[in-house]
Amino acid sequence: METVLVSGITYNKDESKISLLGVPDRPGIASQLFMPLSDANITVDMIIQNVSVEGLTDMTFTVPKGDYKKALKIVEETARQIDAKEVRSDENITKISIVGVGMRSHSGIASKMFQTLSNEGINIQMISTSEIKVSCIVDAKYSELAVRVLHEAFGLDRRDAKAE
Repeated sequence: METVLVSGITYNKDESKISLLGVPDRPGIASQLFMPLSDANITVDMIIQNVSVEGLTDMTFTVPKGDYKKALKIVEETARQIDAKEVRSDENITKISIVGVGMRSHSGIASKMFQTLSNEGINIQMISTSEIKVSCIVDAKYSELAVRVLHEAFGLDRRDAKAE
């Protein structure tokens, strides 16, 4: 019996991305940034922090589009308080995820996802992983293309055809 490494592809167009550049890398900064968002009942999904260079780091995270303006206002105020250099944001993103329990024990699944997207000229803006999921943030205009080519790459289009 064939092992199913990736059992599904999901996407979420209801995401927006906020980045803080040049954030001082010291204890308590992440708390100072995310506590006001939590207090405002804004759910943060993906969080990426870059490696510190010369005492500064970059942080990027996603929030629901419905909370985007409120979150951006909070983050801009917090950025001033913590002396971050710049805030950037983007509402035109989609989170694309591959999911499957077979990913726990097989290498090369993430690289296949990245190569598949690259082959279509789709740039990956963020990556997050767990034991059974790899998620990428891409430009929203590539949502349907990304889902379709990933279905093909992982054989989900063939499996769906057999089930009919």
